[in-house]
Amino acid sequence: MKPWRISLFVFAVLGVLLLITLLSRTFGIRGLGTEEGFGSEKFLIKYPSLSTLPDAGSHAVNLRADSVIKLIDTAASDPARARILPDFSKIDTSNLVRICYPVTNSNFTGEIKSLLTSGKCRILHYGDSQLEGDRISGYLRNRLQSVYSGSGPGFIPIKQVYEHSAAEVTVSDNWLRFASFDPTQKKIQGNDYGLYASFSRFTPFDFHSVDSSTLLTLPDVKAEITIRPSKAAYSGFRRYNRIGLHYGNLAEPVKISVKSGGGQPDESWLIPDKSYHCFEILSDNTPSEVIITLEGKISPDFYGLTLDGNSGISLDNIAMRGASGTVFSSLNPESFSKMALKLQAKLVIFQYGGNTVPYAEDSTSVRSYCRYIAGNIHWVLKQIPEARVIFIGPADMSTMMNGKMQTYPLLPYLDQKLKETCYKYGWAYWSTFDAMGGENSMVTWVEQGLAANDYTHFSPRGTRIISELFFTALYLDLK
Repeated sequence: MKPWRISLFVFAVLGVLLLITLLSRTFGIRGLGTEEGFGSEKFLIKYPSLSTLPDAGSHAVNLRADSVIKLIDTAASDPARARILPDFSKIDTSNLVRICYPVTNSNFTGEIKSLLTSGKCRILHYGDSQLEGDRISGYLRNRLQSVYSGSGPGFIPIKQVYEHSAAEVTVSDNWLRFASFDPTQKKIQGNDYGLYASFSRFTPFDFHSVDSSTLLTLPDVKAEITIRPSKAAYSGFRRYNRIGLHYGNLAEPVKISVKSGGGQPDESWLIPDKSYHCFEILSDNTPSEVIITLEGKISPDFYGLTLDGNSGISLDNIAMRGASGTVFSSLNPESFSKMALKLQAKLVIFQYGGNTVPYAEDSTSVRSYCRYIAGNIHWVLKQIPEARVIFIGPADMSTMMNGKMQTYPLLPYLDQKLKETCYKYGWAYWSTFDAMGGENSMVTWVEQGLAANDYTHFSPRGTRIISELFFTALYLDLK
């Protein structure tokens, strides 16, 4: 075919496509603002109009995001300064988004500082997949332990579904994980998931599913847990001398053997009374390796490990992939409250909202979510009455609209309603969305390598920056 014919065909096709843009109309999409194309209320074929075609591929970015990143990047990204506070005299803190405190409690920051300086304070950091792998929690823990003392990484799941950098925990192949927030799993009898909303077993069944006649035919099963300090963790996390093995729902004898370093194993028995207990392993210094061997016919529910120092700050990273913070009120309150009392939980940080953004259809669904999350926080406070609450709102998230990556239309409204909910009930609130730079800031974070290409999750460097932004806001208020 002659070149001029090919050129004519290409220009003809482009001309037809351009003419089609004149016919494209704007449609309202529930929860997604407006989109352009052809269709009706029930279906839509996306196609740009002539008015937006010149802007295809461009994006509207709040330039404040870039200035915020530069403001904090040096302090957050230098590992050598991990336990050194930034020089706040050289930081223009007027550009930082501060924590919003309830007007009904003028001494909220004083109460938080009193808890942190009480000699022993455990912080529970619940959140969604933004926290996986000790992200955000680890950075915040390191900063707080640097200021208020403390050591150890806190809570570590036994059976892990994601890499946890705070400590090295390996287990035998027969461990299983059960999570209250996993929609693919059937809920267990009694919803007894403990303080951390999940547990592990080394047998696929519990005492509820085995009768006395079957029990006699069951073989003894062995399982192992090996604990070592992580070389990848902050130095403070590699110092702990109190290991807690938390368990419950044990009805039949289970032997436990603990071997630390090159010494001889110490043998004992777990308590088979179906209640919550903590088996403690104490040492003068951090053991280079601890091997826990368990043996029994039926596994109890192991709620997890805690690796702590004797005093100061402990901060637990409790990541719930896919969760929106609405599972708490369905949990068994007995083991939840007993664990919180044993561990001396005094401050609870909730970090949720991102998983509800793509599914929010309208303002009514946003308000309903805020009511649900408030009810769940009230449930937690009923089990831990003396605790104080800080809520960290969702980050900016982008979706493709008219050929451009833009903030989900209902996300700013959700951020505002969550803030109002916290005001109403006397909880502190920090807006990740505003701290990033506000609307369309996620695009800037992705372009600078601070967030993943899913326009939802932070990269490791972005995680450090957003964590430093929160810590700086908190530290300035406490100072």
